Amino acid sequence: MTLTTVNANKIDAALDRLHEEGRYRTFIDIERRKGQFPSAVWRREDGTEQDITVWCGNDYLGMGQHPVVVSAMQEALEATGAGSGGTRNISGTTVYHKRLEAELADLHCKEAALLFTSAYIANDATLSTLPKLLPGLIIYSDELNHASMIEGIRRNGGAKRIFRHNDLDHLRALLEADDPDAPKLIAFESIYSMDGDFGPIEAICDLADEFNALTYIDEVHAVGMYGPRGGGVAERDGLVDRIDIINGTLAKAYGVMGGYIAASAKMCDAIRSYAPGFIFTTSLPPAVAAGAAASVAHLKTDQARRDAHQLAARILKTRLKGLGLPIIDHGSHIVPVIVGDPVHTKMLSDMLLEDHGIYVQPINFPTVPRGTERLRFTPSPVHEPKMIDGLVKAMDALWSHCALNRQDLAG
Repeated sequence: MTLTTVNANKIDAALDRLHEEGRYRTFIDIERRKGQFPSAVWRREDGTEQDITVWCGNDYLGMGQHPVVVSAMQEALEATGAGSGGTRNISGTTVYHKRLEAELADLHCKEAALLFTSAYIANDATLSTLPKLLPGLIIYSDELNHASMIEGIRRNGGAKRIFRHNDLDHLRALLEADDPDAPKLIAFESIYSMDGDFGPIEAICDLADEFNALTYIDEVHAVGMYGPRGGGVAERDGLVDRIDIINGTLAKAYGVMGGYIAASAKMCDAIRSYAPGFIFTTSLPPAVAAGAAASVAHLKTDQARRDAHQLAARILKTRLKGLGLPIIDHGSHIVPVIVGDPVHTKMLSDMLLEDHGIYVQPINFPTVPRGTERLRFTPSPVHEPKMIDGLVKAMDALWSHCALNRQDLAG
């Protein structure tokens, strides 16, 4: 079946709107080279190549190329082959999957953990399934929760309440307004990735205790990087035992792929048994599970890497602030620079890449509100001082250029 002319025109119009608004997303072809991250090679469409430094990756700690991880994956690949061969229920559960789930349960001091192909699927599948397990469940969701949480809550068919971002008074008012006997769950994040701010975990747990609500935290941008063993902000703050369900990823600080929840054995068993997003999905390849398990185990003891990560983030924020750039700084490792216009955000991104070999993708609506378009830098422990110097000098020169360009357009 082919598109009709009318439908083709509608699709063209939708794509044209993105181009006109400066929000069209382009992929660049980069080649990561083992042991050299964050250095990479950009392969242009004309076939030429340029050495670049990746400043927007989610491999926050450089674990994607760590010898411990690569070795574990190579050994598992040689032992088992490429794929898992099926869903977890049908031939897709191996010793590597069980080992990884045990590592994750131990990381979060929970009875069990359950693997998914991504943290997006883990959020979506879990939050969409919970009302089947707890009839009448009301979910209270922070307005800035990740799209995967929003989608899971939207699809579950149950009651939902949206509270203003980190607004405890609003959350309390919503809780007070509902039937005290109805089952409740508060869903929020430990670190919100666009601004890098922290959720008020302890205060939310206090409200959950007061109103007999379950707690669900997304620690995607914190696992591996915060806490004495990398268990996230909840571990750092000594609050793990007050969180009922923890969502995390293996694709950011751990440098591999996959997502998970950690919770009670009964909760994990129920999600495993009822969530279509788990039941009907082919499981992670054994080699991926092996690499992730090695990464989780390693980072439980590598505090030096976490410390170096935080230091790199502080240095970059301090130097960019020194240039007078509009940095958002909530004390996390995420470094957003607000540009405030999609066209100029894309212009900055393009010039950084083409003229300075610095790769940072523009972040536009709907990921962030209109007028808050930004470049989001993610320094790592393996970004060397000379790389930071190069970024700061480039931003100093290009920011002035784009400021003049904005004035020209306004005139």
